[in-house]
Amino acid sequence: MAEYHGGCSCGAVRYKLLTEPMFTHACHCHLCQQVTGSAFIIHNIIERFNFKILQGELSDFNGPSGSGRRHVVKRCPKCGDALVSFFAEGANAVVKAGSLDDPNKLPPLAHIFVDAKLEWIELPVDVPQYPGMYDFEETWSRESLQRRSEALRRVTVDH
Repeated sequence: MAEYHGGCSCGAVRYKLLTEPMFTHACHCHLCQQVTGSAFIIHNIIERFNFKILQGELSDFNGPSGSGRRHVVKRCPKCGDALVSFFAEGANAVVKAGSLDDPNKLPPLAHIFVDAKLEWIELPVDVPQYPGMYDFEETWSRESLQRRSEALRRVTVDH
């Protein structure tokens, strides 16, 4: 299995993904454009327990979300880089792919909210595109759905 390491731009925070993400998607919604100051963001979705901080600490910031659910963005307290997010249930880490040492290792498996995509962005025709959010059951692999379900169960049991 490949290892995936990442961190912030100032080097104060380093992390590791302990396994492959369950899913990787590129979000083109206007909110992600605003938050990143770019055309889109790429998210690696992985179980919380498979995201490990190796060095430094993260600061919590409450951020907006398109769904209106609670959204905690974890940032480096020194440079402010966003590295990972946690939504309401907190079972899964949503890792910012641009913070990986080699983001090319985990390309998007889907593009979401392409109805808000900037017109000059051209997407690969062989990667699924969704006008809004995809249906997890129809898009994720069976293995990833099982991992997601198990992560949600673990959070429920732990609380």
